[in-house]
Amino acid sequence: MLYSSADIINVVLGFPTNVYVLWLIVTGQGGTITSDFFVLNLAVSEILSSISNMMFITSGQLGLAVLVKFGQFFAGFTLYGRPLFQSCICVERYLAVIHPVTFLKYKPLRYRVGCSGVVWVLVIGSCFEYMFVESVFACKYYAMTFNLVLFSVMVFCCLAVLRALKRPGPGDREGDGDREGTNNMKLRAFRIISTIMVAMVLMYLPLVLLLTIYHYLDPTDYCFGMSICFSIIIIGGFVQPLLYLHRAGKLPCLMKP
Repeated sequence: MLYSSADIINVVLGFPTNVYVLWLIVTGQGGTITSDFFVLNLAVSEILSSISNMMFITSGQLGLAVLVKFGQFFAGFTLYGRPLFQSCICVERYLAVIHPVTFLKYKPLRYRVGCSGVVWVLVIGSCFEYMFVESVFACKYYAMTFNLVLFSVMVFCCLAVLRALKRPGPGDREGDGDREGTNNMKLRAFRIISTIMVAMVLMYLPLVLLLTIYHYLDPTDYCFGMSICFSIIIIGGFVQPLLYLHRAGKLPCLMKP
């Protein structure tokens, strides 16, 4: 079969969840487009990634090989779009805490639009490469190397925010209320960055390890391991929308009656 239970879970749960996040941001019920612009782009990327799962499910049912190629194209949004936009969110939180003057300077929406435009060009170009390249392994190895670089950026942002949280700046001592508010902002940024970082480790580390030892595996074990790794990555797409819904107070299990 060309699809797994993870594909079905993503289509049934991940697709509507990300559509809901997108709707909340656009309508302003969860936040403003300016403040959540990278989350909005991430939701769009995850929705396009869900199309990949739909393609694989359809190709498995109908036996249409052409759909596999299109599925590989949209799978590029999982390998490249998700980590890139997650990195943008982490860097944005880092700037807000560590370099607030720089953050305020580039806070207008046009800067986020420009940054997102560059990211979309990189992602779509990578999707075409993943669709037409003959060596799928080479593309996956490149994607993992790319993700390791982005993970390093997340680790830097996380540690910098944690350091700022433990060592309050002079402005935090002006009053208990101001200090508490500033520390709450730092703590919130640290939680968001660390959650994304841990999720990225859990999602991509198994694939990195598999690509490292693939020379010692027979084709059957390699294909089985690859299926497990991509199932983990696919299911990992729930982290960001659930994090956003929790922050917006829109999770049904946490909403007050």
